[in-house]
Amino acid sequence: MSRPVQYNTHIKFEGIPEGYMGEGFMATNLEKVVSMARKNSIWPLPFATSCCGIEFMATMASHYDLARFGSERVGFSPRQCDLLMVMGTIAKKMGPVVRQVYLQMAEPRWVMAVGACASSGGVFDTYSVLQGIDQVVPVDVYVPGCPPRPEAILDGFLKIQELVNAEGLRRRYSDQYKELLSGYGIQ
Repeated sequence: MSRPVQYNTHIKFEGIPEGYMGEGFMATNLEKVVSMARKNSIWPLPFATSCCGIEFMATMASHYDLARFGSERVGFSPRQCDLLMVMGTIAKKMGPVVRQVYLQMAEPRWVMAVGACASSGGVFDTYSVLQGIDQVVPVDVYVPGCPPRPEAILDGFLKIQELVNAEGLRRRYSDQYKELLSGYGIQ
């Protein structure tokens, strides 16, 4: 004798946008659907130069597995990626390269400075080290640490996802955003 199937009605699906739901349909706002899709399909571009890159490799490995958070595809071509993850010491000679990679990325694009060196120059207070990548590109999330643990990188990635989900479709066309980019000399 088989038992009838019992469904758990207390399960709440996280990340589904608010809307009208019924038997077999859902109606919601287009902006919410696009934000949810962007949030769960971020393609990071790792720009790793030193020890923070090793921590990023640990974050991508099976123990921490960044792919569980909607970042399965790590790209090394800026034209297909939307999250620039700068990790490690950036020399002043590399500043224009970071900027060029940022400009080659399609909109919308986000930037995460991973580690003390990318955030503030770290312990290298010298003439040749850029004292934070925010001098050449706008940064959305800073991940502290020298080097940061994989948990910190995951936390920074989750902050990026929150930012992506909360961002409206028209924010990038606002006067405030255009003023931010013009402060960096970006059209």
